[in-house]
Amino acid sequence: MATVGMGDLKKGLKIELNGVPYKIVEYQHVKPGKGAAFVRCKIKSYANGKVIEKTFHAGDKCEKPDLEDKTMQYLYDDGELMQFMDTVTYDQIGLTHDQVGDVANWIIDGMNVEMLFHNGTPIGVEAPAVVELKIVETPPNFKGDSQGGKKPATLESGAVVQVPFHVLEGSVIKVDTAKAEYLEKVK
Repeated sequence: MATVGMGDLKKGLKIELNGVPYKIVEYQHVKPGKGAAFVRCKIKSYANGKVIEKTFHAGDKCEKPDLEDKTMQYLYDDGELMQFMDTVTYDQIGLTHDQVGDVANWIIDGMNVEMLFHNGTPIGVEAPAVVELKIVETPPNFKGDSQGGKKPATLESGAVVQVPFHVLEGSVIKVDTAKAEYLEKVK
């Protein structure tokens, strides 16, 4: 397995510590007046999503994790597991709601997602950056609603986002999944 030294660390790099894959989310190179330089990082675990601080000194090495992204299609939720299918091999994989996390708010049956595998085991799911979803419930418009105002809208996936007053029930909208924000109405 390839190793990564202190000089190779940077934001966004994926590393493995004690068999657990992490992603560097914050990076700071520190050169104190006395002593050797070191790197202070905040790293996010792919296993449980927790962010921890880790300090790397000169000579410290960590492994590059065996990570693989695969395009998977979300099939259905059977109550216990959310079922996904590999779009190439047609193998089916079930993940718990905890493993899928907030991504469940943005996916509907038949939608493609990116699944991350560590040493052949699925560890996480990533929704597309922008999704198109239908509004299933939103309050009606009233005369005099302000131009810049917003109202809540429930989407077919179950998520609730704020939309402009002119957007009606039954409309299909584009949503930024990272920020949970309305982008535009689909023509």
